Amino acid sequence: MTTHPLLQALLPLVDDLSRELVEAERYRRLLSALRALIPCDATALLRLEGEQLVPLAVDGLSPDTLGRRFAVAEHPRFAALLAERRPTRFAADSQLPDPYDGLVEEHVGQLEVHDCLGCPLYIDERPWGLLTLDSLRPGSFAQNDLDNLDAFARLAAASVKANDRLLGLAQRAEAERQLAARFREMAGQAGAAELIGQSAAHRRLLAEIDTVAGSDLTVLITGETGVGKELVAQAIHARSARAGKPLISINCAALPDQLVESELFGHVRGAFTGASGERSGKFELADGGTLLLDEVGELPLTVQAKLLRVLQSGQLQRLGSDREHRVDVRILAATNRDLAEEVRAGRFRADLYHRLSVYPLQVPPLRERGRDALLLAGHFLEQNRARLHLRGLRLSAEAQAALLAHHWPGNVRELEHLLGRAALKALARQAERPRILSLEAIDLDLGAPAVLPAAPGNPPAPADEGAVIVDLRSAVDAYQRQLVLAALARHQDNWAAAARELGLDRANLHRLAVRLGLK
Repeated sequence: MTTHPLLQALLPLVDDLSRELVEAERYRRLLSALRALIPCDATALLRLEGEQLVPLAVDGLSPDTLGRRFAVAEHPRFAALLAERRPTRFAADSQLPDPYDGLVEEHVGQLEVHDCLGCPLYIDERPWGLLTLDSLRPGSFAQNDLDNLDAFARLAAASVKANDRLLGLAQRAEAERQLAARFREMAGQAGAAELIGQSAAHRRLLAEIDTVAGSDLTVLITGETGVGKELVAQAIHARSARAGKPLISINCAALPDQLVESELFGHVRGAFTGASGERSGKFELADGGTLLLDEVGELPLTVQAKLLRVLQSGQLQRLGSDREHRVDVRILAATNRDLAEEVRAGRFRADLYHRLSVYPLQVPPLRERGRDALLLAGHFLEQNRARLHLRGLRLSAEAQAALLAHHWPGNVRELEHLLGRAALKALARQAERPRILSLEAIDLDLGAPAVLPAAPGNPPAPADEGAVIVDLRSAVDAYQRQLVLAALARHQDNWAAAARELGLDRANLHRLAVRLGLK
């Protein structure tokens, strides 16, 4: 007996409802079932969050797509899909710009005439997101494909709703969006950046944030310069019961010693030269909310003692006043210093250190986050694309490999600034302004890595006589790390496929990845 293709495609989804799967794998299986039902070159699942679409899974699109955020107002095809309840097919001669221009794998430059198909997903009569399909061959999609996609989308939405895990994710995402909006309103910020990543190290960080956010514990956020410690603080506040109150931040390293106390605790008129009136300090402004002490390791010892008293008693005195104020403030502290070493050196009070480090939280450097560099790159590329008024801004395969091979001493901040510079350089090189700009490795100006990855089956080229010699173990580790990352990039993080390409047992590859710091 022949099974109907639609039923055949849906059976794996039904089976998955009873399985414990991570979100990424569940979404990957959904797209795999869709491509089995309707053959195409690229497909994507996007969730609607406010006024933008967030890619949750892609198949056949560049890996950096997952880091992009598509503003619906800037992409008329997405707007058209969301405006209809049924699937929409775009004619081959459609004049609407394609949001995936430059992002389809194995296809460089503007997408020529091709077939596009998409359908919204509705949960509880509200738009939840989109399924999109692209085929590079015109005329690939027929009427029965639209009917199949309509049925698939309805049943896929029903499975999403029935799945407690996915429904919980959607509810949490909506709650966090509302909390973030309230936070931005209270703090007067234009928009708070999100924590983007899928690596094991990043997932562990998010789990730690979820663990501590609901409490009032003091959190000491540590990490190298540029890893995003302030974003972590914002995430903790947004997930806390204090989210409706302000998050106030003070950079302890940016103020002269004589002004730090006034900024923290406030002052009264005449407290010092220039104090012409009373002023509330950061503690009072943050009352009921959260106070972030950024670069807390830079505080002078005299201010540290007064800060400790406030943390212990919840009472403060404005500079020049003998009247005490009681405040209810949750403290988050951030530093790139080793405060334990600062204590041993006598530059930081031991009692204050123990008061601040009730819950230490280490933010991993970018070099330990593997292919998160590509997701973050996609996020920054989308920002630069809009800023430069381009149809598309993408990374070549060589540029992606260069990003994965770089050590990132400046972490996420370095990546953001590097891509901004690269986009300007690449644009300046063009004789005519392109609609789609592709960044090459030369535009990144990262320099040559210590050990360059060789193509599979080809030995690495011998080093020049004048090249800098590094120790053999470091060179071998660097070479292995780049080969593994390149294989994972080619197979979209499929470890089994990467192991087959590298001629390794899957378990041995996992052990190697752990030793190399990739997991």
